[in-house]
Amino acid sequence: MSGVEHRYEVTGRREIWSGRIFSVVSDDVAMPGGGSATRDYVRHVGAVAVVALDAAGQVVLIRQYRHPVGRHLWELPAGLMDVGGEDLAAAALRELAEEVDLTAGRVDVLVDLHSSPGFADEVVRVFLARDLADVPADQRHDRHDEEADLQVVRVDLDEAVRMVLAGEITNASCVAGLLAAARARDTGFTELRRPEAPLPR
Repeated sequence: MSGVEHRYEVTGRREIWSGRIFSVVSDDVAMPGGGSATRDYVRHVGAVAVVALDAAGQVVLIRQYRHPVGRHLWELPAGLMDVGGEDLAAAALRELAEEVDLTAGRVDVLVDLHSSPGFADEVVRVFLARDLADVPADQRHDRHDEEADLQVVRVDLDEAVRMVLAGEITNASCVAGLLAAARARDTGFTELRRPEAPLPR
């Protein structure tokens, strides 16, 4: 480790575009050795994702169309932190129920990630959900848009890890969540964080 890190102070900010989920901003940032540089990036509301692990050692995966990449991807049940004041674990359980019709008796933090820190400040918290049960049929969420096309499967965790390493799963939170879940299982779930653990700052 070297000495004191440079403090990259923001000396100016302009909002270029703003929407419900994210905005695009342009910051003027003080650089080491003097001077400043402009950095454009996406400010994002954040997201949660869930590795739902059943008693048979299978995980729940969804296949969903993602327009920016123009194809269907294997993913975890996930969603935006777009409900004001909502607890992260509660949001994860809401997404689990809405996307794959499941509830969980136990939720722990698996991993946190900055999904694309080169151009966005998005933080994704990935939870591990266990003690799964079905949402009653009359209480299930009515899915719309891309969610109406969801394919839901259960895959053995080791097979899901193989899919990651083979390049068949490329969604960042899914990759991180599955690898972390395999590590958690292999260490007897002793390294998990409590659901209320603070997000990285």
